[in-house]
Amino acid sequence: MSLVANWSYPTAMRFGAGRISELADACKAAGITKPLLVTDKGLAELPITQNALELLTTAGLGRAMFSDVDPNPTEINAAEGVRVFREGGHDGVVAFGGGSGLDLGKVIAFMAGQTRPLWDFEDIGDWWTRADADAIVPIVAVPTTAGTGSEVGRASVITNSQTHEKKIIFHPKILPAVVICDPELTVGMPPAITAGTGMDAFAHCLEAYCSPLYHPMSQGIALEGMRLVKDNLLLAYEDGTNLTARAHMMSAAAMGATAFQKGLGAIHALSHPIGAVHHTHHGTTNAVVMQQVLMFNRPKVRKHLARAANYLSISGGFDGFYGFVGDLNDKLGIPKNLTDLGVTRPDIDALVASALQDPSCGGNPVKMTVKNTTELLQSCF
Repeated sequence: MSLVANWSYPTAMRFGAGRISELADACKAAGITKPLLVTDKGLAELPITQNALELLTTAGLGRAMFSDVDPNPTEINAAEGVRVFREGGHDGVVAFGGGSGLDLGKVIAFMAGQTRPLWDFEDIGDWWTRADADAIVPIVAVPTTAGTGSEVGRASVITNSQTHEKKIIFHPKILPAVVICDPELTVGMPPAITAGTGMDAFAHCLEAYCSPLYHPMSQGIALEGMRLVKDNLLLAYEDGTNLTARAHMMSAAAMGATAFQKGLGAIHALSHPIGAVHHTHHGTTNAVVMQQVLMFNRPKVRKHLARAANYLSISGGFDGFYGFVGDLNDKLGIPKNLTDLGVTRPDIDALVASALQDPSCGGNPVKMTVKNTTELLQSCF
């Protein structure tokens, strides 16, 4: 089976090992002649990033990079990136990296031509219609991890530096025009990042599958995405050079982000405020709270996940699925609880309040309230 393919959705996806070599052509296909490459501080000087810049330079597209991107990017990072974009006279963005680089790159492309402040475009009601859609510049996305799936998403998660809340900025036109998914770019990921990002992909698929909202196409994508993670994450974790496993995980990441149009749930509703306040890794936080959320939702998802377990060749129905998650976490070295993750002296009331304000909680199978969410969060320590 060939793991090299071109897929067309609203986004054109170029998938396969070595396809980073097509970066300049992808920019031209998107209508970008002077791109700004946006990535995070940790990636800025690595060979994969410098190679990407060299590909752009050689093609006559310039060599410009913005990397002042925090692990949980903020509106401050966005404002600085927009300033660099405007002053450089750029006409598009190459969003390069994991979730932080991808999310901020998309927001810079979105905000470069806007006159209203960022928070006016939070994903509330029809606030996205406030944007000048014609002023949004094209984006080429190049993921270097396999987890968030932000490369195929119409939103970015940005942390409000004043309130320490994660906010979702949404607009249909921040869906990248072209995506290059090259599993060779993920080979250098440390095992812990491979684990955390992989479990993020699994969480997206799991929560989309369990959401009570109606979207049968997302349902099928989520189920197959879980299978790809089940069959490949541990292989990629144990042998980072396994390109087949890496490629399947990149597919699972994109599938998870596609599937969660159906909804997310309590895993993300808890993880977002914890990450914003305590600066934990998002995917790892998802993994830490996953079993507790499964038990929280058990009355509503027991039969549903029994069917998923059957498809995934996991015996024992819901209980077997629950046990599989715990066993996978153990093999991936995921911390046992939030305390072990480094969350100390938490303000439970504040975290619960933020969780209940998070858009993800609306897709949870069990209605989240102050009382049951407080009990759920406490069980994660």
